[in-house]
Amino acid sequence: MSDSARTTTPFSLDAYFERIGWAGGRRPDADTLRGVQLAHLRAIPFENLDALGGRAPSLDLCDLTAKLVHGRRRGGYCYEHNTLFAAALEALGVRVTRLTARVVVGADRFEDRPRTHMALLAEPPGDPRPYLADVGFGAIGSLLEPVPLTADTEFHDAGRRHRLVHTPRRGPLETWVLQAHGAGGWQAQYAFTLEPFEPSDYEVINWHIATNPRSPFARRPYVQRLTPDAHLLLDGDRVTVTRTDDRTVTERRLSDDRQARRVLAEEFGIDAPEGLTLLR
Repeated sequence: MSDSARTTTPFSLDAYFERIGWAGGRRPDADTLRGVQLAHLRAIPFENLDALGGRAPSLDLCDLTAKLVHGRRRGGYCYEHNTLFAAALEALGVRVTRLTARVVVGADRFEDRPRTHMALLAEPPGDPRPYLADVGFGAIGSLLEPVPLTADTEFHDAGRRHRLVHTPRRGPLETWVLQAHGAGGWQAQYAFTLEPFEPSDYEVINWHIATNPRSPFARRPYVQRLTPDAHLLLDGDRVTVTRTDDRTVTERRLSDDRQARRVLAEEFGIDAPEGLTLLR
């Protein structure tokens, strides 16, 4: 496909909604935001198989639509998911600011983690509150629905519990931290400021995360799928299933690539690329 075709191909909101199974309203308001984000998360899995194969996935919207919307049997990671989601929100008439965040799960010092996650600030017209929106955080602590950008308030999003807090930092911009509530209490997920980032910024971050040999995404499969009943995770050779109702966790290990491909196809809805070695 030529560069001119890539830049002029329109984004199809109808095709996107068909892919995620969204038949609700199209008003650019908070209810639509919540419904579309949850539908996206349940329809399109998180996966890093392009990076595992040594290739940075394209963030061109035409390529993303081919892979995530029309491809059906693939997913992507944060830059892919949130680039697509941002296009959908903008097509609805929602103002979107693209952000970057430091993934700080388990970190002693937030500053030790680079900004490698893409998140979105969504501003529906007529609503005085901006919302943190995110369909690309590959963790069980991820947001299931957008939450207002309000500090020290607990939100219940589709059964999960989150809050946003401030943390001290040097510099002119406030640092926000998304926290999720789990068995160990409140745990920080990622930290961000409201500085807008551009597509060229994500091209650099995307290439680094996909091709740096020290990146975890370049070394092992990391795949998750969300259903109404459970959160499924494939991390290396380990499959973890967390039930939604009682938070029961079960784990099992995969023995070889053949089994891993079968699990991806049958349980995650993903057809792994031919020739890709999954378990290393």
